[in-house]
Amino acid sequence: MSGSKRESEMIVAPAQRDLGELARQLTAWLQARLGVREVRVRDLSYPRGAGQSHETILFSAAWDDADGAHDRGLVVRIKPTAFTVFYDDLFEEQFRLMRVLHESGRVRVAPTLWLEDDPEILGAPFFVMERLSGRVAVSHPPYTDVGWVAEASPAERERLFRNSIRELAAISSIPLDSVGFLAGPGGVTGMEQEWDRWTRFLDRIDRHGRPAPVHRRVWERLRDTMPGNRPAGLVWGDARLGNVMVDDDFEVVALMDWEQPSLGGALHDLGWWLVNQRTKIFQRGGRPFEGMPDAETTAALWREHTGIPTDGLEWYEAFAGFKTACLAVNMIDLRAGAVDERGVAQTDQLRVVRELTGV
Repeated sequence: MSGSKRESEMIVAPAQRDLGELARQLTAWLQARLGVREVRVRDLSYPRGAGQSHETILFSAAWDDADGAHDRGLVVRIKPTAFTVFYDDLFEEQFRLMRVLHESGRVRVAPTLWLEDDPEILGAPFFVMERLSGRVAVSHPPYTDVGWVAEASPAERERLFRNSIRELAAISSIPLDSVGFLAGPGGVTGMEQEWDRWTRFLDRIDRHGRPAPVHRRVWERLRDTMPGNRPAGLVWGDARLGNVMVDDDFEVVALMDWEQPSLGGALHDLGWWLVNQRTKIFQRGGRPFEGMPDAETTAALWREHTGIPTDGLEWYEAFAGFKTACLAVNMIDLRAGAVDERGVAQTDQLRVVRELTGV
């Protein structure tokens, strides 16, 4: 148990900096931003067991102004530069989208406060948001094996998943005219936007000499079997339990990590959610995780809350599996500095998508 505890406290951020120096930098920046003489920044820390794609630091800040004394929990999120898990740069769009979502009152997210585009301050652009109180199902080690989700009763886990799926469904209620800035190159939206993004991702893998011939065959199979059901909708981009913060009663506090949003269509997130659940079960040797709804129940819950048909959902799940398999190639490269075809072919993500597509 002690070994598992140490693993659950791992910092998995793509980079770590001197937190004392960061405190001084944030102090000076906040004083200028708030127009006050003194800001006291303290308690800086990295999240544990999650947060591989962005450098995210938690901290507290206190200051006095004309409205009185303030003491707030905050989060600074710094734009990735060298360790880029996703290729499309949507850092500013992430900030703008979170603001729209919070102001809409339809989807729970952390309130965003300030965006700073000057890279000289922290070495890259960054934004600051409010720090919320809650629990997150960490990825390292898997939440199905260690931690509060694994220790919860099956009934509590079922409540956790059902509440999360309901919040996932709420994303489809966002009017697309309020997030038009998320359109792709040339103003492309819908299925074409998602397909273009991940085709470019695969092409970039090929250009960099990373061996991914199976990925190309999966892409071809998906291209030839696209579904006719393509409902419009906002795409979160990383819809999984590990990006849901909940309180002690398993009620959703916020959805997190809006790094790759699009206007690609409502079913893409449901497919991503399902393939992540499928991968968790695969990693458990096929053993069910009691309390986790199966794919049919999950889809039925989502339909109940959205009213959107899920015809062709198997394709969306396979497409999401393809996306995660492409990301796995990039993560191997970023972490190890080299990719070989054998290593790529043995990732859990690719094994799952091959099962889904028959490639």
